[in-house]
Amino acid sequence: MAGGDDHMMHGEMMPSTTTASSMGNGMNHEEMMTTHMTFFWGKNAEILFSGWPGNSTGMYVFALILIFVVSVLVEWLSHSRFIKSGTNNFVAGLLQTLMHTVRMVLAYMVMLALMSFNVGVFLVAIAGHALGFLLFASRVFRPQLPMPSYQRPSDLPPMKC
Repeated sequence: MAGGDDHMMHGEMMPSTTTASSMGNGMNHEEMMTTHMTFFWGKNAEILFSGWPGNSTGMYVFALILIFVVSVLVEWLSHSRFIKSGTNNFVAGLLQTLMHTVRMVLAYMVMLALMSFNVGVFLVAIAGHALGFLLFASRVFRPQLPMPSYQRPSDLPPMKC
C-alpha cells in the first residue's frame, strides 16, 4: 500500500485513485485518474492508451466502432481460406504463421480494450464477434455442400481460451 494508491475495504481491493501530478506528468492535483475494477457505464473511459478516448463523446463512439470492427476481423481471419491447395509447404506455413500472428494481435487488442471494464466496450466486442461469426462461420450464409474429410473449414485452427 505504497503512497495510499490502493485502498482496502472489507478485504477487497478498491479502484486505485492517484493524482496525476504524483505520476510526474505535470497535471494539477485536482485532476484524478480512476482505474475501474468493476463494470461501469459511461463515455469517460481509458481504452488501450492513456487518455484515449478522453472525455469526448465522438472519440468514445469512434473507439467503440474500432473495437467492433476489430472483433469482426478476428472472426473473419478465424474462418477464412486464403492459402490455395498446392502451395509450397514452406510458403503456406509462413502465410499461416503470419495470419495467426495478425489474428492474435487483433484478439489481444480486443481483450485489452475489455480490460477497461466499460460496458459499452464489452457490448460492442460481443456484437462484433457475433456478427463476424454469423457472416463468416454460421450456416446462414454458407451452403451445406458435401466436403471431403481432408478439407479444413479454414486456414487457421480454432482459437482456444
